[in-house]
Amino acid sequence: MAVLSISRRTAVRTARVLGVASASAALALSAAGSALACNISEFSAEAKCDGTKGVIIVTDKDASGTPATVTVFLENNGADAKQVGSQDIVGSRAGETITFNEDWSPNAEYRIRVQAGKDKDHLIVDKDITPNLTTPSEGCAKDESTPPTAPSSSPPSESASTPAEESDSPAPKPTPSQAESTAPAGAASNAPSPAAGESNLAETGANSNTGLIAGIAGALVVIGGGAVFFGMRRRGANSSR
Repeated sequence: MAVLSISRRTAVRTARVLGVASASAALALSAAGSALACNISEFSAEAKCDGTKGVIIVTDKDASGTPATVTVFLENNGADAKQVGSQDIVGSRAGETITFNEDWSPNAEYRIRVQAGKDKDHLIVDKDITPNLTTPSEGCAKDESTPPTAPSSSPPSESASTPAEESDSPAPKPTPSQAESTAPAGAASNAPSPAAGESNLAETGANSNTGLIAGIAGALVVIGGGAVFFGMRRRGANSSR
């Protein structure tokens, strides 16, 4: 009887030990499965430049290797403005990436949707990467928008040569003030002044002094002729005596 009692006690203890071990193994497997399950926190996105073109890169660090589909949307005032593209990816512990060619603008906002799971009807992950992706404040073509500084020995600009080119054009018309200032001079040159009129009449002999002088000269000629005539007549009378 004692031997049988000891055997039963040993069997019960052994069963308890096996039960505890099985429960521990189940918990460990459950924890391992949870650690390998796909999670939205294992996905990330960033906006970069490929030369002068913009790209959006999404990284998947899902160690379970669950197939996923990533879709990128451009946002505008909290709504989808357009769908940039959609690509499939299988992640890894080291991380796998996919690239979307998108010539993004500075400070633009994008929503990245992740759907992971082999069964589309029972997805493991169906969420957005949060927060939404915001692009940098400077675009990829920022270097091209800044013109190089011209050296000091560079030729003069077109604006500097403009006065020389305009020198061939006709002289500008005088302003109203200039026209008014020159008008009296023109009028004075066209209208004869009183002094000029008198000088012209004197040159042509048309004034009153010229007639008087001509009359006196004529009277002197008549008087002189009469004197000569009477003198010759008186000489003839004397010679006849």
